[in-house]
Amino acid sequence: MKFPNNFVWGAASAAYQIEGASFEDGKGLSIWDVHTNDTHPDPITGISNIKNNDNGNIACDHYHRYREDVALMKKIGIKAYRFSLSWTRIIPDGQGAVNQKGIDFYNNLIDELLAAGIEPYITLFHWDFPQKLQEIGGWSHPDMPRIFADYVQVAVEAFSDRVKYWMTLNEPQCHIIVGHVDGKCAPKLRVSPKEAFYLIHSILKAHGLGVQRIRQYAKQNVQVGIAPNPSAFYPYSDNPDDQLAAQEKAFTADSRNLWATTWWLDPLLLGHYPEDGIEAYGSDFPQEINNPEDLAIINQSLDFLGCNFYTGACVRADNKGMPVIVDPKIGYDRTAFKWEVTPRILQYMPIFLYNRYHLPILITENGLSLSDWVSLDGKVHDPNRIDYMQRYLRELKKAIDRGVPVLGYLTWSIMDNFEWNDGYGERFGLIHVDYGTQKRTIKDSGYWYNKIIESNGKSL
Repeated sequence: MKFPNNFVWGAASAAYQIEGASFEDGKGLSIWDVHTNDTHPDPITGISNIKNNDNGNIACDHYHRYREDVALMKKIGIKAYRFSLSWTRIIPDGQGAVNQKGIDFYNNLIDELLAAGIEPYITLFHWDFPQKLQEIGGWSHPDMPRIFADYVQVAVEAFSDRVKYWMTLNEPQCHIIVGHVDGKCAPKLRVSPKEAFYLIHSILKAHGLGVQRIRQYAKQNVQVGIAPNPSAFYPYSDNPDDQLAAQEKAFTADSRNLWATTWWLDPLLLGHYPEDGIEAYGSDFPQEINNPEDLAIINQSLDFLGCNFYTGACVRADNKGMPVIVDPKIGYDRTAFKWEVTPRILQYMPIFLYNRYHLPILITENGLSLSDWVSLDGKVHDPNRIDYMQRYLRELKKAIDRGVPVLGYLTWSIMDNFEWNDGYGERFGLIHVDYGTQKRTIKDSGYWYNKIIESNGKSL
């Protein structure tokens, strides 16, 4: 089962989840700094923001331990490391003065990665929006796309001499829906559907302007993409009718569902909002955002489509060929996070996405949370993670065999880290982190992944 010779094997992380040093060396506050350090119960739910009142103030202390962490990455053998930049570490207020110590940190990290033979992949925004910008309206502020693009320019001018691979946004769906509509995560807003569309339009426009700045100011030929989490579906069987039904479901927006993939990717890659979604939302869809000038900015040429995939829904065709969701079996296979294990999404979603958008696919996140601990022998035994990755990677190889240009696989995550509202209760890493001592231990899955990388997938 050998993968293509140029296939990229790597791992991923995010700044707020691992860096720590939240109030050091001139870094400004992000909305996640504020959210996690607010321990008052939510007035609506009565629940604290973060389980156990955890926060990311120290996290994995990667800011101080990045050399150790890069050495562990090299030991595992990863060839690519996707990490995000902390906007407020670089520009503390989100706009204006640049913090040189923040630039220095990322310069040092990039140089350390390259010296270890690891290709850096930068994500420019992974949810840690500057608090100062939130206070002037956040993504609802009319200048926010331009302010984001100014930040992108600073980063590109500082790092693009050595960094070839760039992603503008991580999972904008989660950031906007969970943080601004459902009010569960930072910045904990609960806006109306119409207000949500203005936010969606703003962050998509920020992406477009960001891509333009990358192209304009990059110091070498670069590859530019984005890392959304498309809603994932797979067919009940390999019957052509079920496959067509699953593909149709993957790109349907005919109900009032902001998670529909076409709300997020059709404007970026096809230059328009989905007609069935506009019809479903009726007067709640603001027609003024559907203008050709803004859509031309949003619809920038990309080099690849990053995809974060964990779990999905099964679809079959009914007797009229219409897609129907199949309920999970009783006692379905699930992760510690209670997410259903659905490896076939890594075969079918790359196929569906490539058929529609005609871009090479990069798996920018895939992994699972398990109840890992250091055993009495000093090792971390996580056979279910190995089994999970093996199942998903075998399905991904089938997508490649069916003609989809899949560039690589970046597992989530390189190490256990701060899992947003769930704090430190979920462990996704190839490396175990003892948060009390900051001791790192490569798990069995990390050593297994090393063998997969060395054989280019042949040992799967």
